Amino acid sequence: MTESTTEQSVFWSPAVAQLKPYVPGEQPKSTERLIKLNTNESPYPPSPKAQAVLQEDGLAAHLRLYPDPESTQLRETIAAEFDLTPEQVFVGNGSDEVLAHAFYSFFQRPEPLLFPDITYSFYPVYCQFYGIESRTLPLREDFSIGVEDYAVENAGGVIIPNPNAPTGRYLPLAEIEKLLQLHPERVVVIDEAYIDFGGESAVSLIDRYPNLLVIHTLSKSHALAGLRLGYAMGQAHLIEGLNRAKNSFNSYPIDGIAQKVATAAIADRAWLADNCAKVIATREWTCEQLTKLGFDIVPSTANFIFAKPTKTSAEALFLALRERNIIVRYFNKPRISEYLRISIGTDEEMQALVSACQEILQ
Repeated sequence: MTESTTEQSVFWSPAVAQLKPYVPGEQPKSTERLIKLNTNESPYPPSPKAQAVLQEDGLAAHLRLYPDPESTQLRETIAAEFDLTPEQVFVGNGSDEVLAHAFYSFFQRPEPLLFPDITYSFYPVYCQFYGIESRTLPLREDFSIGVEDYAVENAGGVIIPNPNAPTGRYLPLAEIEKLLQLHPERVVVIDEAYIDFGGESAVSLIDRYPNLLVIHTLSKSHALAGLRLGYAMGQAHLIEGLNRAKNSFNSYPIDGIAQKVATAAIADRAWLADNCAKVIATREWTCEQLTKLGFDIVPSTANFIFAKPTKTSAEALFLALRERNIIVRYFNKPRISEYLRISIGTDEEMQALVSACQEILQ
């Protein structure tokens, strides 16, 4: 905190003074040539159909008008994609906003919210922001989630990413069902930001479980991180709860251009399948090459890998790669301080990463 900020913080409310905000991965502003493998962005451009929307004549003229507050066409497109009804779909300005509304709508209870001890680091931030009590449950030694650990009495709800972040491990659908059955009176949120890279979505369980909310993002597999759009899927009563929160906060979270681009992107199934297949193939090649260099790799079904170098420390390798203009993510936290999270880039970028690791580890 700077001296100026310290002086002015007298104007803050006590709640703001206590906040410990989420810290995103580095977003360099330098013009130097960087290989950026630290924030799980797509290495490829979005769907040509989504790009074409931005070239439409007269698009700018719509900027004077408020967008559809219900994002009707977008919700209809998402519903059709997952064999749901539009009433089972909620959209927000990025999946982080959708998560924020879910925390507000479902988890402000006397009982603690349950989530893994190693997981998306925004969860404890939301708990602090909304005054939600939480309880973290340790991952197993192999970083997998033990569903039986969530058999906790008087829980206020459950949230897990699947695949988990930053580990990349996937929890099979049968285990998700067990989790839903453990807490039938509380909402279970499955945060599926990375599900398109090898897992099976829990959306197929929605009609059978009134306590299930599934959250997706367009930032990863759809290559639209700059658009800021996410969505939730669940039975209509859960979506109504999210809408009550949204419409008490911001009735127009999705701008009109974003709605049109997102609708085109979600409808382009062929592009999505091809994009994910390329990322998966590159991920598997990278795992194979790093294993040959002595890394321990956590099995991943995400667009990143969680890798432990055995010939040097994770921090030392992180810094050595940064000197070579390759950015990966290092978490100086208990249990994972010897691992690096490495986003999957293009084939050329991952070849450069492997070559740099070979040079550093020699």
